[in-house]
Amino acid sequence: MNQSIGRVAFLGIGLMGSRMARNLLAADRSLTAWNRDKTKADSLLAHGATVANTAAEAVANAGTVITMLANGPAVESVLFGQQGAAASIATGALVIDMSSTPPDLAREHAKRFAACGIDYLDAPVSGGTVGAEEGNLAIMAGGTPPAFERAAPIFAALGHAMRVGPAGSGQLAKLANQAIVAVTIGAVAEALLLAAAGGADPAAVRQAIMGGFAESRVLMLHGNRMILRDFIPGGPVDHQVKDCATIVATAKAAGLSLPFAETALALFRDLVAHGGARYDHSALLLELERRNTPARVGTAPDLLPIG
Repeated sequence: MNQSIGRVAFLGIGLMGSRMARNLLAADRSLTAWNRDKTKADSLLAHGATVANTAAEAVANAGTVITMLANGPAVESVLFGQQGAAASIATGALVIDMSSTPPDLAREHAKRFAACGIDYLDAPVSGGTVGAEEGNLAIMAGGTPPAFERAAPIFAALGHAMRVGPAGSGQLAKLANQAIVAVTIGAVAEALLLAAAGGADPAAVRQAIMGGFAESRVLMLHGNRMILRDFIPGGPVDHQVKDCATIVATAKAAGLSLPFAETALALFRDLVAHGGARYDHSALLLELERRNTPARVGTAPDLLPIG
């Protein structure tokens, strides 16, 4: 069995995937890109990538296949459904699903690939477009130790990886991460809205509590977005809804009730219902402001995505 990394096939050239693929190319990896919208993959030509017309063409003879797709159904469709790319993946290759998918689907894919003599890792990421751009993503991997060791050179170009258990565990870690992110975005939005409504300067309040127990990356980055009212995505709200829904469903299957995650899901869904699906998830502030009109954080105009 060929245990080399070989040529990399990268499936999914979106906000995250485009940046991750560029970092692999900068690390001198031979890379073939594929995306449903081929123009997004074409953007990598100038960086040295080859662009495939189909997912099956991209993975043929690749030593490593990376998927960075929107959700579990998209991964299933590309690998085993409409695109059928899995049938073209060579025995001995390594598949790394870096999308956010349900843990049960990751376990199923691990079994299907193992039956074909193909290594598999579920390795979702955290860090957003900034982390992807800087090659500083947190990578949570589930799979066998040999598969994880084999992927080390790939992960080194993308960020900091840790194996957290067998197949499916990476997705569980990502759900844990997203639960913390979703609830903390809500807490930061509520805190800044409270400060503003009471007459304090929310920007100054944010600075004042940095360094205390409330300090977090969410307060630093998303709190600043709220102050600037910059809701051009990074992490879109509809992706947050998808993750929160998976958190709640996975918890229910495990016999757990997670009221904070359930409340966050309801709030993000209401934001989507009021037109915020493609806003950055820090725009949860807008949903809280809608419920508390005329309370508002700052006087700057809202920066929102077009279309």
